[in-house]
Order: sequence, then C-alpha cells, then structure tokens
Amino acid sequence: MTTRPRTRALLAALTSAALALSAGALTATASSAAAPKPDTTSATEAARVDRVKSKPAWFDCSSVVGPRAQCGTIELPLDYDQPKGATTEVAMLRIKVADPKKKIGTLFLNPGGPGGSGVSIAAAAPDFLSPAVLARFDVVGIDPRGTNFSDNVACFKNLGVQATALGPLLTTPFPVGSKERTAYVGAAEKFGKACSTTGKPLSASMSTAEVARDTDVVRRALGDKKLTFLGFSYGTYLGNVYANMFPDRVRAIVIDGVLDPLAWAGRASTASVPQTQRLKSGEGAYRALQEILKRCQKAGPTKCYTAQFGDPELVWAKLVANVKKKPIALRDDEGGLVFEVNYAILTSILLGDLYQPYAGELIDSDITWFTELANPSSTAKKAAARAGLLAHLSGQKAAAKAADKKTARLAKAMGFGFPYDNSPEAFQSVLCSDGLNPAKASSWGTATKYAEVSAPGFGPLWSWASAPCASSTWTAKDEDSYRGSFSHRTSAPVLVVGNYWDPATNYEGAVRAAHLLPSSRLLSSDSWGHTAYGTSPCVTGAVDTYLLTGKTPKAGKVCKGDAQPFTQVIDDESGPVAGDQGLRTGTKRTLPPVVAPLPGGLPRY
Repeated sequence: MTTRPRTRALLAALTSAALALSAGALTATASSAAAPKPDTTSATEAARVDRVKSKPAWFDCSSVVGPRAQCGTIELPLDYDQPKGATTEVAMLRIKVADPKKKIGTLFLNPGGPGGSGVSIAAAAPDFLSPAVLARFDVVGIDPRGTNFSDNVACFKNLGVQATALGPLLTTPFPVGSKERTAYVGAAEKFGKACSTTGKPLSASMSTAEVARDTDVVRRALGDKKLTFLGFSYGTYLGNVYANMFPDRVRAIVIDGVLDPLAWAGRASTASVPQTQRLKSGEGAYRALQEILKRCQKAGPTKCYTAQFGDPELVWAKLVANVKKKPIALRDDEGGLVFEVNYAILTSILLGDLYQPYAGELIDSDITWFTELANPSSTAKKAAARAGLLAHLSGQKAAAKAADKKTARLAKAMGFGFPYDNSPEAFQSVLCSDGLNPAKASSWGTATKYAEVSAPGFGPLWSWASAPCASSTWTAKDEDSYRGSFSHRTSAPVLVVGNYWDPATNYEGAVRAAHLLPSSRLLSSDSWGHTAYGTSPCVTGAVDTYLLTGKTPKAGKVCKGDAQPFTQVIDDESGPVAGDQGLRTGTKRTLPPVVAPLPGGLPRY
C-alpha cells in the first residue's frame, strides 16, 4: 500500500535526528529460579517479525501535546509473509521519561475499541498514569493499522456514500420491530460487501495478530528486549494475543477490562452464535443495572431519587413498558423535537451511564428524569426533568467538542486530515478479521431473541454490533489472524484485572483469561464503570507495582472501588440536576480515556 504524503517531507528531514530509545535496564520479574521455562515464539512467527528492520521516524510535537512528546510514523509490511511487498504507515506518539538514567524501558498503551487511538491515550498518559510510572518509562501509543492517524481503511468513496450505506448502523443502537430489522440487516450486508471490495487490501490485513506483530517490531526498534504493555478493554485481547504469539518476549503485560479470548475468536462449535453475543457483554451490563436498582431500593429515597416511585426494579420495568408502547419525545425550550427516546435509545443511554465509576447516580438521574417525562407527577417536575436532561446532553456535547479539539490538535501535529470518520470501518475490520460469525446477517434476528431473554435490552444492543461480520458478505479474510491457543506460558506473569460490574467486558472474561494463561494472576475489583485502573488506590497501586517491579498481587486479592452507589444523603429531594452525580460521589479522579460507547450507533469494547 502506498503511504500518504502527510508527514513524508518533514519526516525525511528529521529522520537523521530522530532519537532512538536506549535499551534501559529492565527490572526482573518476581518469578523464581525454579519457575517453569516459558514457551518460545514459533519459528514461523519469529521469522515474520525479526526480518523487518523498519525504524520509527520521530519529530518533536511537544508544543501540541506537552513536554517531551514526539510524534512519529513507521512503515510496516501490509502482509508479514511478504516483507518486501506493499506497506502501511502506522502512527505513534512517545512521551519520553524526564530522566533517562531512571528509565526501565518503554510502556506501550492501548485504549480499546477496536480502533481506539494509541496516539491519543499516550498523549493523555500524564493525566492518568501514576507519577512513579511516568518517571520510569517512556510511554508509547501506536494507532493500530487502518485507524486514526495511521493509514486509514476506507470502505466507501466518501462521507456521503458511507452515510447512505450505513444509515441505520450509525443511528440505531439495535433494531426494534421488523421494519427496523430489515433496514439494519440490509445496511450490515452493504457494510460487509463494501469492506470486502473497496476496503481491501487494508481491511483484510487488520486482525489483532497483525497489530501484535507491529507492536513487536516497534518494541525491538525502540531497544526493549521484552514488552511492557498496559491494555484496556479490547486492548486486553491485543495483550493476550501478543502474550501467546510471543510468550518469551513478555516483561510485563497488564490487561484491564478483559475480553474472553475464546469467545472473541470463536470456535467451530460456537460460530453459529454472533461474536458480540458470545462475549456476554449484555449479561454483564444487565447484571450491573440490576445490582444498582437493588442498592437503590436498600438506600431508599433519601439517597436514591428513583426509590421515591416505589421498588426501583419495578419502576424500571414500568418505564421500559411505557417506552415500548410510546417513545418519549424530548423537546427544547421552543417546543422543537431534540430526539425521540425509544427502547433501544433508552437502553443505550443507560449503557453509557454504566461505563462511569458513578454509574449508580447517573442511572438514578436518568430513570428519574425519563419516568417524570413518561408519567409526570407534576408539571413542575416534568419541566425539571426536561431541563435536567437537556443540560446533561449539553454537557455531553461540550465534552465531545473538547475531545474533538484535542483530536484536531493532534491531527495538525501529525500533518493529517481525515477524509471522513472511519471508526465504523476500523471497528468492524478488526472484529470481523478476528472472530468467527454466522453466515447471514439475517440470522442475527433469531440470535438476538435469546439475547433479549437473558439480558433485556443490553443483550440485543451488544449482539447486533457484529452483524456486518456475517461470513457470506464479509469475505475479506486475514489469513494470518490468530485464533489460539491462549494457554502459552509466558516469560513473566500476565496481570489480569477484572471489574465485577463492568458493562462491556463481562467479569467472566477476566476469569477465563486468567484460567487459560498458566503464568497469570487475577486481580478483581468491586467497582463500577468500564475497567478498573484509577478507580481505587488498591487497583492502581497493584498495577503500578507490577509494572515497575514485576511483582504481582497476592492470589485472590479483591479491591473495592472508591465510588460506590448511594452512599450520601441527597441534599435536594426535589430531583436530580445535571452534573450532580460526581458531586454526590465525590468522584474527581482522572481515568484512562478508554474507548466507550455512545447512545446510538455501534458499541465499543
């Protein structure tokens, strides 16, 4: 693949001055001398990556990102079986350690997605990583091939064609009723066909295995003998794949918010079940919601607004029934329709709430507001509910604009202009390359009926997300994708972090991953939101200690998140106001910018 000219001239001038990382002194792991020897990287896999001599080309972008920041790109084989063939350009960002004498090595970050930006999470590292970690590691984020500031996969000629083809997939969390279902399936089929034609060859070269190979090439180019990695959400699958493809090249790998690797990849016996249904994300989200409603009942109306209407579980059930019969119209001050909230949109909004460490307070506010809009107890409370929701939406829009500005600044630093938002293509190109799926998109309709029973609302929302991967329409295949085994013994223990109430990566995924990896340690967290790092000193301290020293926490260790639902008495019992959720929990912590879902469109892991 030919690379864009976006930074070529500048990089050519700066390549000779680019700084390479020194190997550094790598801290030994806690493994004893008597520990079993690790499995070795296969000869085939070693040959694929070791013969690639590409080097990153760096340039200073500290004026945009912050002190000691360098932006860069590296040219990598599109197909590692053809090292002298077509290439793809991969973007990176590095924040160098302040004192090189104290450096242990390089810490690689991945925020999830699939398709989340490694460049962006590396830029945010000073905001969420502990000072002790920042003082000892260069931090590097790689934008996975095909995504963000790397060469972009594009399955459509332009934004207009993309929007027309994908319509329902971009606006509908999941289809409700036969009419929506037909439109959704049709769009999914168009998506698969487009990425299997226009999107090639990049769409057929974006499996997680390719990103793991890219990571290993960059690791070696930066002088690190072994990999130090912190991956969140989908990034846990990347870490897991790397650990199993290159088991003797692991210094320290943390995976937080863990996908069940067997469910993600699939097997012949499970291929008839949609990939995103096998993961049981819907069940995890539904379980978290039910727990919040139970705690609301126990806390009572002095701490949880929803309890004023009765049993919170029954209140939620009644709200769902009402919305299924008649969607809620949210109108602005002039009476204009802002948007209509149907069952799918309501579920998606609550899923977004569950991603936050103060999920209980967000859920409480939204259920209270929507209950008042559906069946107002008074004109004043209906007006207050509408005002609260509008203010909440305004805050979300402001946050989105701020995030867009950050992305724009990074894009300027990288010399990059986006032709259009390719995040749907990025998400599906990885998902569909990695896992087995049913043959026809229409079969998702039957499968999601079972998902609705096991996890009402949340089950279909997650299950439908993989419909474009139907194998009869998504025919772009990566012949070198990785499907297992996930049980290789690594040269250092992998730290597996699972959150009991994670709404996207079911806690069962962490248990399964830890069970499969013979040299791993499971750290559990009784916390809320998606992933656990930053939610308590307990988790953060354990992860930091492991990254710095290789020492894992004690077997069976369980941490408790700082933010727990409904611990404070409500000052104003008239109803919630936008923004009071964080105040009610005292949550001010900066968390990792893990890629999260938005109401409407495709969910993200």
